[in-house]
Amino acid sequence: MKTFTLILGLALITLTGNAQDSEGVTVTVTIENVLSDEGKIMGALHTEQTFMKGPGVVNQEIKASKGELTLRFEKVQKGTFALMLLHDKNENNRMDFEANGMPKENYATSGETSYGPPSFTDSKFEVGEEDLEFRIRF
Repeated sequence: MKTFTLILGLALITLTGNAQDSEGVTVTVTIENVLSDEGKIMGALHTEQTFMKGPGVVNQEIKASKGELTLRFEKVQKGTFALMLLHDKNENNRMDFEANGMPKENYATSGETSYGPPSFTDSKFEVGEEDLEFRIRF
């Protein structure tokens, strides 16, 4: 009887462990320098197929508040992603541009931004089995 109980216990632990892995991880993003209380902060996790083409595969938004804010993406599955953030001051759900093509609203990605639009290659990161944390400045 002890052997049966031990085997059953080990089986349940194994099943529980596998179930937790399939739930995904949490990606936490702290935005360090929100410059105003206007509008909202939009964040999206993108795959290479969705990057710079519309909504991400996982999206979050929070009311803008001057200073530091945190977004959490829950149950993110393993894969390669890039993070994009936008301070949508006028809450029209898109980035606004000046006449010369420069963005009117602050934005950031998980990678290094150089002159010109961000690229998936420069912004990508891997999601594995461990929770991830980013600190990003607009």
